[in-house]
Amino acid sequence: MAAGLAVTAAALVAAGPRDADRSRGHPGGSPAARAAPASPGDRPVRPRRAGTTVTAPVRIADAATVRLLRPGDRVDVIAAEETASGGEARVVARGARVTEVPEPADGAGDGGALVVLAVPRATAAGLAGASATARLAVTLW
Repeated sequence: MAAGLAVTAAALVAAGPRDADRSRGHPGGSPAARAAPASPGDRPVRPRRAGTTVTAPVRIADAATVRLLRPGDRVDVIAAEETASGGEARVVARGARVTEVPEPADGAGDGGALVVLAVPRATAAGLAGASATARLAVTLW
């Protein structure tokens, strides 16, 4: 199931919003809608660029490590792939900002813990792909 979620997340990140998608209910659809907020609390939507920061939920293998994290912390995310000859480790995200550390779900077993990171869009795709094939760990700055 985790691999399926990772592949889906990678596909969503890669697809990203496009101008053609605006007609399907994305905020700020028409130029007139972007020009004037609908109510005083609404803000105009800024167009997203390819290099913008996105939020990426990431499952870290060691739940105890995630409990050390707080919003605003900076972390590196390391993917450790287990192979017959040992293992390879590589950094898949550097200096990612922790935006949220969700409470674990009731009955969550030894499946690690979720953390939400702010990363560039390309890094989010790399994180999603790495989570499908490797155990992820973080180092705190």
